[in-house]
Amino acid sequence: MPPSRTSPPPTPPSKPLGLTPSQLASFATDGYLLLPDFLSPATTTALLTETQHLLSTFPLATHPLTRFSTGEASAHVSDAYFLTSGDKIRFFFEEDAFDPATGALAKPQALAVNKIGHYLHALSPPFRAATLTPAAAAIARDLRFRDPRVLQSMVICKQPQIGGRVPPHQDSTFLYTDPPSAVGFWIALEDATRENGCLSFARGSHRRAGVASRFVRRGEGEGTEFVGVEGARFPEGMDVEEGGAADEEEEYTLGEVSAGTLVLIHGNLLHKSERNCSARGRMIYTFHVIEGESRYDERNWLQPPEGGFTRLGQDGV
Repeated sequence: MPPSRTSPPPTPPSKPLGLTPSQLASFATDGYLLLPDFLSPATTTALLTETQHLLSTFPLATHPLTRFSTGEASAHVSDAYFLTSGDKIRFFFEEDAFDPATGALAKPQALAVNKIGHYLHALSPPFRAATLTPAAAAIARDLRFRDPRVLQSMVICKQPQIGGRVPPHQDSTFLYTDPPSAVGFWIALEDATRENGCLSFARGSHRRAGVASRFVRRGEGEGTEFVGVEGARFPEGMDVEEGGAADEEEEYTLGEVSAGTLVLIHGNLLHKSERNCSARGRMIYTFHVIEGESRYDERNWLQPPEGGFTRLGQDGV
């Protein structure tokens, strides 16, 4: 794989709310956009405080010890605890948080969790307040969402020394609509650097990498699988580059950011992060938005709660 390059400095925050023409042009070209100071220091601290509270107080004794795998093959994706987490706050452990000889948890629970998901934006007041905001709604509006819906939210902990590598992937594989519409709102709660596993992006890959597979349920109680996409592979009206490079030929650009920075990620964009071998964590909060007018079917692993996915904007803010 070619060596990574370093992203240019983040663009300054936009005022008033929404994205400037230059920011929209950058997102259309690159497939991602770095917006520093999207969250205030006070809000960032409040979300970190809420995260630590959740991590330290969930009942370990009754937890099924479901592990989160960053690869495509793992038992957790067939686990009912995972598949029924769309309208709950649940905790998924790092694979390396367990003793390989005994299978027992080898880390304190607050330092063993890979991620918390997937309904923080509805059930946690601090996260709800930081998600359903006029600022987020304005960005969705400028990205031409007609009916933006928040369908999942997560804290990804990237724990010190054991935070797992996430291989190249496209978010629309896991949150498929026809046509594809997902956009990730990825927010650093701590500084994200090369050392602790910041994101890397295959710049412009959203214009040449169609969504080829999707992550779906096999059936009632039968787990999950990846299947080929039969519908649209690119968003509606998108300029597509034919004959793009294969995944392994992509050059990845590092996205080191400071706490409070928002990273917008196009659903078709190939992106990844490396293992955190440092002594510092890399807490982030992310939520995903899809177009409510696009088809979201019953095969997707994540199914809408009663009442549907959360509206972002107008009566949803």
